[in-house]
Amino acid sequence: MRPPARRGRRLALPALLSLLTCSLAFALVSKDVKKEVKQSKNLEKSGISEKNDIDLKGIAFVIQSQSNSFHAKKAEQLKQSILKQAADLTQEVPRVLLLHQLAQQEGAWTILPLLPHFSVTYSRNSSWIFFCEEETRIQIPQLLEALRRYDPSKEWFLGKALHDEESTIIHHYAFSENPTVFKYPDFAAGWALSIPLVNKLTKRLKSESLKSDFTIDLKHEIALYIWDRGDGPPLTPVPEFCTDGVDSSCATTFHSFLPLCGNPVKKKDIFVAVKTCKKFHGDRIPIVKQTWAGQAGHIEYYSDYADSSIPTVDLGIPNTERGHCGKTFAILERFLNHSYDKIAWLVIVDDDTLIRLGLWITLRTTYLTKFPYRSTSTGTSIP
Repeated sequence: MRPPARRGRRLALPALLSLLTCSLAFALVSKDVKKEVKQSKNLEKSGISEKNDIDLKGIAFVIQSQSNSFHAKKAEQLKQSILKQAADLTQEVPRVLLLHQLAQQEGAWTILPLLPHFSVTYSRNSSWIFFCEEETRIQIPQLLEALRRYDPSKEWFLGKALHDEESTIIHHYAFSENPTVFKYPDFAAGWALSIPLVNKLTKRLKSESLKSDFTIDLKHEIALYIWDRGDGPPLTPVPEFCTDGVDSSCATTFHSFLPLCGNPVKKKDIFVAVKTCKKFHGDRIPIVKQTWAGQAGHIEYYSDYADSSIPTVDLGIPNTERGHCGKTFAILERFLNHSYDKIAWLVIVDDDTLIRLGLWITLRTTYLTKFPYRSTSTGTSIP
């Protein structure tokens, strides 16, 4: 009878291993379930959900376009790309708006004045207003997947986060003690506002007018307005909103290139006005002359002091620490009154501006001079 007993012990070992394997699997599953439950609770607390149902009809796309024919064409191409992707997904055609076609009021390009219009028009049938630039490339499936993580009944300000490494004058030295703490969106990657936030901002805009009538860095100023000294939401970074890297998870990417639009603008058709002041004559102006000034066909230096060694032109406008509109208007007036009729472009730059003038000349061929145009990243250009 002993042999059968030995066979029983041999059979018991696999059964024991099977039981242990099942127990271990159950323990791992239980651990995973607990982890998922914990993650779900954390998501609920933060207002983020993995189960928000949203389709394209719940998103109103706003392309931050310009009326210039070159930019309008780029924006239209992006619009058609969005509509084609929607058709391929057999989804209802979304609303795709071109900003320059909505700009019926002064300053509409700064977005905030248009929020009441968005609130009235889209608050009933939309969950999100998604903004992007004309060169932004959008992958609709990934965008929908990203937005589904956020509860559209809450106030959300989404985007790719940027921050200042040090306080800067164009942001009025905001958060000077710790500039990195404040995040603002990279427009090139796209950014989104939930409808509840749009409605809240609309109420505020109706009750109090905007404090400033000029804009320097729109993306930073919009983020400041939305944050409202802590009474509004900060920017929530969305990793799927991309620019530089191209990843399969990216909902957006950004591709920019210099267009080839014909022969470069001739140097004789460009007048460069450099804004300066007496205290910078000795250190900044020499750098301008040593770097890019030689590329200019016509150039003058405008200051609060006439210095024949440069030479500079005294505009009779005193230097100011904040705001330089007086000097700019004086330059415009001088340009108009000094018979520069044959010069197509006036370029106004600061004395600390470094500009690749040759590249700028190539880029200007994209813009027909019969249309007004300005650029503010490297200065102001006015045909």
